Amino acid sequence: MAIDCISNIASMTHHPKDEKKDEQKKLVFDASVLKFESQIPKEFIWPDDEKPSANAPELQVPLIDLGGFLSGDPVATMEASRFISEACQQHGFFLVVNHGVDAKLLADAHKYMDNFFLLPLRQKQRAQRKLGEHCGYASSFTGRFSTKLPWKETLSFRYSAENNSSKMVEDYLVNKMGNELRQLGRVYQDYCEAMSKLSLGIMELLAISLGVGRAHFREFFDKNDSIMRLNYYPPCQKPDLTLGTGPHCDPTSLTILHQDRVGGLQVFVDNEWHSISPNFEAFVVNIGDTFMALSNGRYKSCLHRAVVNSHKPRKSLAFFLCPEGDKVVTPPAELVSQNSPRNSQTGFNRETAEAVLSLSTV
Repeated sequence: MAIDCISNIASMTHHPKDEKKDEQKKLVFDASVLKFESQIPKEFIWPDDEKPSANAPELQVPLIDLGGFLSGDPVATMEASRFISEACQQHGFFLVVNHGVDAKLLADAHKYMDNFFLLPLRQKQRAQRKLGEHCGYASSFTGRFSTKLPWKETLSFRYSAENNSSKMVEDYLVNKMGNELRQLGRVYQDYCEAMSKLSLGIMELLAISLGVGRAHFREFFDKNDSIMRLNYYPPCQKPDLTLGTGPHCDPTSLTILHQDRVGGLQVFVDNEWHSISPNFEAFVVNIGDTFMALSNGRYKSCLHRAVVNSHKPRKSLAFFLCPEGDKVVTPPAELVSQNSPRNSQTGFNRETAEAVLSLSTV
């Protein structure tokens, strides 16, 4: 499956850091300090052929109005599925508006993200991601790699749509950070539930666009076991030398990204990097490797990355839709024929997906 290809990409873009006996010499990514530094540490400087390009052209992505689909309008539903089909065959990225996600919930999700990343480093490190884990707080990858480090901080956690997991996110964050951050946990519990609901609706449109049963993919992901990530890219005084996130494809099924009003997302299309400007009213949706396999290769999972700037921090909320761990990823029979043989049949590998995601996301 394409997930193996992306694992190779991840291994090419980073090199494991040699263990050092002197723990005091380890580089620490403290955004409150480094954002003012005129000379950035060499570990964050990328090779010349991978450095960000200035003035990347805008990628033409459809802005899809989900209002008609959500209200049951069959004409609007078919039009939305057609736009999605065209985008997913080209590069796998599209925007959705009138998505049904509460505006206050979105505002709260951004507010509590700000609150978390503005905490002192020592306090954020209470949720520090441990070696071998894929959830928790990470300040760049300074403890794991020594070259091509990303200029970012992240907070990651799992979400499950199972009925008995109704407080999974809240409980995890309270356990890591203490009861004083319970409200943060509640906000992201609600946000993940909203993203799961939106994801299942988009799965219906994807099924229609591919000519399979409307409920096929919705039922496949109904009890999804997904990943949520908060991304924080502090200002960098040398943004032309580094990247917020290196080039990668998402190994999961579907990514729903909400950007703040600061640009930074870039997609590699037709041998050139293109930008997707922020639109606070919209979600950016992109196909991942797992859904590329489910579509039998008809829809694309595309390379993308994040760049940084010297003036403003950039923040984003990324929800990665994943099937239950025991699901077999195989395209529906309607997408397999003599002219289009089955490309893959494999179980979803959560460990591999989480490992690749721990190195990526925009």
